[in-house]
Amino acid sequence: MIGWLVITIGAGAVCLLNVLGFTQGGRGRVVEHLVLEGSSWLAITLLAWTPWAVLRTTRAWSWPMRLGAHVAAALMFSVLHVGLFILFRAMAFAGLGQAYDLSAAVGGYRYEVWKDLVAYALLVGGYLLVDVLDRGGEPAPAAAQVFDIRDGARLVRVRLDDILAVTSAGNYVEFRLRDGRRPMMRGSLAALEAELGTADFLRTHRSWLVNARAVTGLTPEGSGDYSVSLDGMEAPLSRRYPEALKRLRMGAS
Repeated sequence: MIGWLVITIGAGAVCLLNVLGFTQGGRGRVVEHLVLEGSSWLAITLLAWTPWAVLRTTRAWSWPMRLGAHVAAALMFSVLHVGLFILFRAMAFAGLGQAYDLSAAVGGYRYEVWKDLVAYALLVGGYLLVDVLDRGGEPAPAAAQVFDIRDGARLVRVRLDDILAVTSAGNYVEFRLRDGRRPMMRGSLAALEAELGTADFLRTHRSWLVNARAVTGLTPEGSGDYSVSLDGMEAPLSRRYPEALKRLRMGAS
């Protein structure tokens, strides 16, 4: 992944500059500072996928839900970062025959939290920037007009416009086709959402993915929920997916 590579190289450069700054100031030995900075860099490298995963998972959520997910992920990122670099430092210093002051690392955790929150935000910004540059500012290419459903040993090739909706069925997903067929394929609804999201398929419920171009109507069900009409069938639209409701009201872009 280009974004991950750019970010880890950048973090490594910052750590190296910190080491050079310490040595020029005459504070401590080079090896000790390499261990301190290198352990932090290695921990960040191992955790740099976290904001990318949150960005991918929450892209169809409302902004308050996305913000909450990023806050929770940032706190988890900080805990794991500190835990990993403490482990790496303890192992490195033990290999050098020196003792590592664990109490100092734990005592400075509050300071590390703020640094990690800033680092997480920079990682999010870095991934977004790399994504824009990678696409050259152009919109993502249109999804293929056909989709292959692997129904056991059988391959069912259908036009995207003929898929009205997809529902979760345990370890499988069930396709609701325009002609009434319901082929199934092993996989998760989340994975299918990522694959079909560029083709105007929207998550309207934790167990439903609908083809926005096949929607013919919306009926309020009370408490903010709706029923979605799709060429003779109905699908639920939960109030937990306000972005889907907004897009369906405006029409698929």
